[in-house]
Amino acid sequence: MMNPNINTKRKKGDRGMLVSTIIMAVIAIILIAIGYTKGGGEHISGLKSGLVITAQVVPLMLFAFIIAGMAQVLIPPELISRWIGEQSGIKGIFIGCIVGGLTPGGPYVSLPIVAGIYKAGAGIGTTVAFLTAWSLWAVARLPMEIAMLGPRFVMIRLVSVLIFPPLAGIIAHALFGK
Repeated sequence: MMNPNINTKRKKGDRGMLVSTIIMAVIAIILIAIGYTKGGGEHISGLKSGLVITAQVVPLMLFAFIIAGMAQVLIPPELISRWIGEQSGIKGIFIGCIVGGLTPGGPYVSLPIVAGIYKAGAGIGTTVAFLTAWSLWAVARLPMEIAMLGPRFVMIRLVSVLIFPPLAGIIAHALFGK
């Protein structure tokens, strides 16, 4: 049975995706033209490099989009409402912080997942807390940070940003929640 909270029809917000796509296409065409005019084959090298990156990222994105879509249809609306919906309050915000901080990968992974739970009914505060914790806490990134910057620096960074994900979620909930 399809989740009634999910609207599969195109919305006004979809225009933003179209505009972003057009802007990226224009930038790409300009950069290809610049590479071509240099005359050293930079446009071909750039296109080949882009295809290699695409081949590496597309499988990851595909699975992230599948997870996002499945979250929208498989997680019962009452479960979302109780744990991470607008009515979940501070509990939902802290859940968003923890899950966001633990979510591995780049934006190709986290953004489709958070979009899926948001469209499935997660509250605005929870969603903002998730994304803020994902970018600031990034537990999966800690081993590399410690190796490159040292444990002292990483602890200073974490202590400095610890309060921001829940604070951002609380502010978003207070200003924009239902």
